[in-house]
Amino acid sequence: MSKNEVEKALSLANETKLLKLGENVLGEIAQIFKDQFPGKKGLIIADKNTYPKAGEAVHHHLSQADLEYASPVIIDDPKLYAEYNFVQQIVPHLEPVDVIAIAVGSGVINDLVKRASHEVDKPYMCVATAASMDGYSAYGASITKSGAKMTMECPAPRAIVADLAVMCDAPAVSNASGYADLYAKVPAGADWILADALGVESIDSQSWHTVQDGLAHALQYPEGVKSGDIAAIKPLTEGLMLAGFAMQSLQSSRPASGAEHQFSHLWDMEHHTFKGEMAKIYGLYKDRDEQAPSHGFKVGIGTLTVIALYERIFETPLDQLDVDKAVSQWKPLEEQIAEVNEMFTEEGPRLFSLKQVSDKYISKERLKEQLTVLKNNWPEIQEKLKKQLTPYEETKKRLELTGAPVTCEQIGITKDRLRESFYKAHKLRSRFTVLDVAYRTGYFDKWIDELFADGGVLAI
Repeated sequence: MSKNEVEKALSLANETKLLKLGENVLGEIAQIFKDQFPGKKGLIIADKNTYPKAGEAVHHHLSQADLEYASPVIIDDPKLYAEYNFVQQIVPHLEPVDVIAIAVGSGVINDLVKRASHEVDKPYMCVATAASMDGYSAYGASITKSGAKMTMECPAPRAIVADLAVMCDAPAVSNASGYADLYAKVPAGADWILADALGVESIDSQSWHTVQDGLAHALQYPEGVKSGDIAAIKPLTEGLMLAGFAMQSLQSSRPASGAEHQFSHLWDMEHHTFKGEMAKIYGLYKDRDEQAPSHGFKVGIGTLTVIALYERIFETPLDQLDVDKAVSQWKPLEEQIAEVNEMFTEEGPRLFSLKQVSDKYISKERLKEQLTVLKNNWPEIQEKLKKQLTPYEETKKRLELTGAPVTCEQIGITKDRLRESFYKAHKLRSRFTVLDVAYRTGYFDKWIDELFADGGVLAI
């Protein structure tokens, strides 16, 4: 990607004013902070892994310039994750009037500090330590509260510093996780194509091109992601940042998130962890008895799963869809609510899902209109989807080359549970995705059965 492309995307962002991406740029941190937050002092917030990677250098440069408010806050809780209780722990540190948070870390630290800063009505700054996800530059933070994983409102950082020397030296699994998160923009784009074609949610051209135009380039060197080659990490980082800027511009995660993310959010809500050698191999924190798979790795499995579903759909002649039959089988809202109550026993996820299902419910009349459009325009829609998607086997090969898991068992999810997850994930978001097409056409059960049957891509 050219410098102009990145700068253009940055100019469209609502909150982020500066992205400093390059080798050995941590030495500029004091001047960047002074320019972005005149008259203020910074407070570093990191964890026990990210502080030695980049926090110490940030501390050195800020203290030399007399820009630190207090000693760094280093969170060393072995169960640290993006949970609201940690937000509440950070907030008191940010209440003094002159304090500006500097998040040094990746997904968890960034989301926690982002939300905490919002709660005290202050901007913040982020120092990225790995190309591990797109949330650095995104509006909102993915936080678990009361057992439900949700995107909580909060502005993106005012400034982001991404030192490629630090990023390339990050654990290989961190950057592999980021590659998987960026690859998710492929099926997420397909879901947006469907939503646009059926009149549910129009594609925003500006956001679309910000994410999609450079996507193939950013994903072209999976082996280099594994080895920490700057030729792979730089475009990967740019791609992740661009996705965040698109979400800032649209004030929505739609440009970067589709059905594949719903699988990840579901497993977050279910507090999924796993044990054993795979946990040690794929876990960033190898001193834990149980490991939660990274966001990117969960999304990567979701990506493969969703692409497998798309390929199954392509074998179905939807231009011959019996619209009247599908409409006659459409369950009233009361029955769909009953499905949610049966699927989710924990109150937080259950109440959350009930709202999502209610929000996206449509009448039989509207359903008939949607399915008629799908049937009459299926050849053209299918052509666009095939052009957007990469084949399942190619996707699997690329993810594997980065060191990312490519089977659900590698992140501790059995095939039986993956099958069940299709049904739960569909209820988890009001966003229209391929899962809604499966449900509304009446093919959901058939397609899932075929995916998991002997000879199916996800055969049990």
